Amino acid sequence: MKNLYYVFKKCVGCKTCELSCALAHSQSGELSEALKEIKLSLPRTTVFAATGENYPVSCRHCKEQKCVSACMAKALTRDAATGMVLHDENRCVGCWMCVMVCPYAAIRPNRKIKLPLRCDRCKDKDQPACVKACPTRAILWEEEPEPKK
Repeated sequence: MKNLYYVFKKCVGCKTCELSCALAHSQSGELSEALKEIKLSLPRTTVFAATGENYPVSCRHCKEQKCVSACMAKALTRDAATGMVLHDENRCVGCWMCVMVCPYAAIRPNRKIKLPLRCDRCKDKDQPACVKACPTRAILWEEEPEPKK
């Protein structure tokens, strides 16, 4: 199973990952058209800056996911086959419990549509848009290492 990994030392804080993520989740997929869309797409990844360094953050699809446990509407579930935490927008009530319990601040509230924003790893593509767009290769899309026995 592949996962996103970050090389924080390589991140220059350009936020290209945020732009590419928002564009990948837009209706048109084209920058000039996406800016005109009524329902603007927001990024599911965020770059935080602290103590002179940059930290790209997105949902880690944790094995012990606090967000799934906290979801009172059962809108978040973990797919055992892919390891991904899936979000059923039709079940979500916008209570933000997942936002509050995420230890990585990787889930953000989208107040306009009253739904949380979290990385879906661009599930319909061969690799996440942020990986392709990162100019310094600070974001990696690699196989998860096998646990040592």
